[in-house]
Amino acid sequence: MATTTTTTVYRPSLSEKPISKISCFNQITRRTRNLFMNPSLKKSNLGSVKASIQDDSDKKSSSNNLGGEAKKKAQALELQRIFEDSQSLPKPLSIHDLNPSANGARLRVAYQGVPGAYSELAAGKAYPNCEAVPCEQFDVAFNAVERWIVDRAVLPIENSLGGSIHRNYDLLLRHNLHIVGEVRLSIRHCLLANYGVEIGNLSRVLSHPQALAQCENTLTKLGVAREAVDDTAGAAQFVAANKFRDVGAVASEGAAKIYGLNILKENIQDDTDNITRFLMLAREPIIPGTDRPFKTSIVFSLEEGPGMLFKALAVFAMRQINLTKIESRPQRKRPMRPSDDNSNGSQKYFDYLFYVDFEASMADPNSQNALGHLKEFATFLRVLGSYPTDNGTV
Repeated sequence: MATTTTTTVYRPSLSEKPISKISCFNQITRRTRNLFMNPSLKKSNLGSVKASIQDDSDKKSSSNNLGGEAKKKAQALELQRIFEDSQSLPKPLSIHDLNPSANGARLRVAYQGVPGAYSELAAGKAYPNCEAVPCEQFDVAFNAVERWIVDRAVLPIENSLGGSIHRNYDLLLRHNLHIVGEVRLSIRHCLLANYGVEIGNLSRVLSHPQALAQCENTLTKLGVAREAVDDTAGAAQFVAANKFRDVGAVASEGAAKIYGLNILKENIQDDTDNITRFLMLAREPIIPGTDRPFKTSIVFSLEEGPGMLFKALAVFAMRQINLTKIESRPQRKRPMRPSDDNSNGSQKYFDYLFYVDFEASMADPNSQNALGHLKEFATFLRVLGSYPTDNGTV
């Protein structure tokens, strides 16, 4: 797949304890404080003050006192030395240091997979010229952002053919990251194999479960067994490393180039309109605006009862706010709820969380009123992010 963005691959060791910007700031602050709290300097400063007082007294008694002039000169030199020492220290980080430039320069962006993954392409589209950081699992990418190993993460949340990536919905609730943007990417799957291998030689095809689902018709016609792995590019890497003669991979054109595989067939997805939506995650939310189309993502839970979900959705409908997605997930800590109308307690219901995306900014009073209304009867409500909408694809 051709792309105009460039990314530099970095492989971090998550076992190493990162030096965060916050800890760096604290270290600099301590050094600055120690400069003036150091006993030797403190003594020097006190001596200077005493000398100054004494000098004033001497000046009143004898303006021609040469000893007083020498003391004044020594005090001035001491104060100049202290000032120069303080100027040579590193400056504390400013708010601009903690917020890299919006065009992606110097940003380190985590994605799940290995080089050549579609997530790497999405990271490059979201943050041009970023330093892409591959992670083995989705939760590793979340942790990398929280631990200041990287600045952002770009992770898939849904596909137009395969549906939602439920794992990332669960991780959104488990971690304290914020959605700061979205990016849509056209997915063009290729059937890859080592050079010299023909399609008829294949007995197995490896890829991510979503990719296998998106190419189900093609793979069924080929009559090959399907085996799920962690990511598409990882499947290509595995096939190339083991020099299989009867195993292929479903991955991108970029993965074929990186791992030296032959493209047996291009565009093998069942539908040409195969779009994956990725979320851009950060430690801090962005300030929502109204100058361009925004989307807001929330998660909430409700009491069990007739019409409760209808009531929740009505707070948006009555304010003409369009919902673009609703997803339900069982609550992991309380998956089942006893029925209130059953005295023996044997009947139970699933206890759900509802993830909703709607087309409005949290800067819009209409959105604020809708969530205020929802909060009146929701048992739980959290805003995951309010961010600019991406309507384009590459």
